[in-house]
Parts: sequence; C-alpha cells; structure tokens
Amino acid sequence: MKIVKAKKLKYIPASHEDKNNPGVFKKILFENRDFIDGKIQMINWAKLPVHKTFRQHYHEDMEEIFIVLKGKVTILIDQEKIELKKGDAVLVPMNKAHKMSNTGNTIVEYIVIGISLGKGGKTVVV
Repeated sequence: MKIVKAKKLKYIPASHEDKNNPGVFKKILFENRDFIDGKIQMINWAKLPVHKTFRQHYHEDMEEIFIVLKGKVTILIDQEKIELKKGDAVLVPMNKAHKMSNTGNTIVEYIVIGISLGKGGKTVVV
C-alpha cells in the first residue's frame, strides 16, 4: 500500500518544460514502479453520500488507486484505518480487503483507477 498526502508534496516542473522557466508544475502521486505490470481496467469518477460506506471487498487481480477530490473519508485496508481528504490518494494492492466511509458532512467525490493483470480475477465481497 502507498498513501500520498498531496499537501506534503512539492510541485516540480513537468519533464517537458524548461526548468528555468516552466509553464506547468506537477506533484508526482504514483510512478510506474508503484504498480503491478498490468493494464488500466477502469477510471471512474465516484461519489460517496454523507455517512455511507461502500462494502468491504478485494480484487483477485486488480489494484486500485483512490484520489479524493472533495470531502473526507476513512478507508480501511485489511485492518489499517487511514483518514483521507481532498488531495490525498492511496494505492490499494490486489487481494487487500478494503472499504471506504464518508466521515464528513458533504458528499465525497473521488477518482478510482483500476489496474488489472487481465487474468479474469473476481471482485470478492468480504
């Protein structure tokens, strides 16, 4: 698992920019070495209503990246509880049970990206 707190990252010039006069800056959330050697399974924009929790589950051949765009959540990965808010991200490895709860007073919006080995693995509800 890898947890990213965007507020703690520094902006750096994008690799295609002039380092002395960059037009755009980036914060590196995840790099190639962080992922399994797979393919993008899906990219979803999701919302989690106030005081709702999605069902605990795991993926047999897919890892997921959650990037919080709005709101505040608690995500439980195996037995580790992590608080995430706007700008934070987490990489959930395959076969790790996880569930997310909206712990704030507004709808949570997040991006979820699935990276799959493409071996036909299932999503298993715990």
